[in-house]
Amino acid sequence: MLLRDQPAPPVRIVHLGLGAFSRSHTAWYTSRAEDHESWGISAYTGRSHELSDALERQDGVYTLVERGSDVDTATRVDSVVRAHPGGQVDEFVADLASPATAIVTLTITERGYCLVADGTLDSDDPEVLSDLEILRAAGGAAAAGAKPTTALGKLALGLEARRRSEGGAIALISCDNIPDNGALLRAALLQMAEVLPGLVGWCEEHVSFVSTSIDRITPRLSGEELERLSSRYGDLAPVVAEPFSDWVLEGDFPAGRPMWETAGARFTDELAPWESRKLWMLNGAHTLLASLGQLRGHRTVAQAINDSACLRAVGLLWDEAERHLPADLMVAEYREALIGRFENPRIEHRLAQIAADSSTKVRLRISPVAELELAAGRRADGCAAAIAAWIAAASRGLVPGFSGSDAATPTTDFIAAVSDGLAEDRDFVARVDAKVSDYQRGFTL
Repeated sequence: MLLRDQPAPPVRIVHLGLGAFSRSHTAWYTSRAEDHESWGISAYTGRSHELSDALERQDGVYTLVERGSDVDTATRVDSVVRAHPGGQVDEFVADLASPATAIVTLTITERGYCLVADGTLDSDDPEVLSDLEILRAAGGAAAAGAKPTTALGKLALGLEARRRSEGGAIALISCDNIPDNGALLRAALLQMAEVLPGLVGWCEEHVSFVSTSIDRITPRLSGEELERLSSRYGDLAPVVAEPFSDWVLEGDFPAGRPMWETAGARFTDELAPWESRKLWMLNGAHTLLASLGQLRGHRTVAQAINDSACLRAVGLLWDEAERHLPADLMVAEYREALIGRFENPRIEHRLAQIAADSSTKVRLRISPVAELELAAGRRADGCAAAIAAWIAAASRGLVPGFSGSDAATPTTDFIAAVSDGLAEDRDFVARVDAKVSDYQRGFTL
């Protein structure tokens, strides 16, 4: 079993959403920064305790296996100092209130922000309603024993405790694949914080919301693979990721930050183009392949991208996205690199895993490109084919549709769930509907 062989760095980062991706990305970058000995992480899972229990048994240390097309490279990562199950809310609040804490990072997935399409809190979500009542009952005192369950509720409670203890300014960093994720986190959190008197004003003065674009394929391990790696490395919680990694950040760090740039991260005053390149191309292609690949009987990204029909569909989608990206982002080179990454047969990125929350992913990754193409007077056939693949796959139960949808749901309703504007374009709807019929009959591009 792995154990720490050096003194643990002091906790200055709190992470919410501990899982494989956070350990292959933010924790890995932190462990490789030149000043890593000053930046320890106290990490919390979403809900489960299995991962945190395993990491606690080995002092938070774990192995990152970078899996190339023909060789594995193992690295020991020791930036996680403490690992907690998500239910330890009192500990999370104490960590967030500590003056030593300078940063909170989040990998809670799109669903974790509990928002509807217009960016407001989902007032029909029982957990959101429950957390608002819990925060009201706390009376602004961040009372011990208050147990919100959403990430936003926990953050609001922790920031209220920091405000009352005069813990000082702090940066919150969203590391989820959502456009303008820092601004989205800000809007969501401030809505939750409204029930705590004085907290919104304090956050506006003392909390920085940093936006990021993150890029590293980190597949979920099967039980058999986990057992094999655990035996090989003496590690209860190994992680596998591709060798490629990218991290671009925009925002302020009022209480300081690690020297992440020494580990390869980039800081920019204009994140949006980088964010769009990644969301529209890598994530958009993944969302397309999750549907079309499964319709064609494939299980992994590597299998799907080696299917000529899937490869053509991805190429058409990328052609449309590329027209709306700045030339200085080296998009042609990025496309070529993506194909190589997708083709890596030793990264078993399962399409069923990617398919989770498909309606949200289509709305964020494909609909914006379709809207831009139509606004430019073009047909958006590549996007239409991608949306049609999602509808056809959802109708067969291969991927999730949207809430309340089933095999009999009209195409227009599916499209309206991801873009009102697209649903109002009758020609576009007709093209999508025709492609749905093609997919249902087994035809492709």
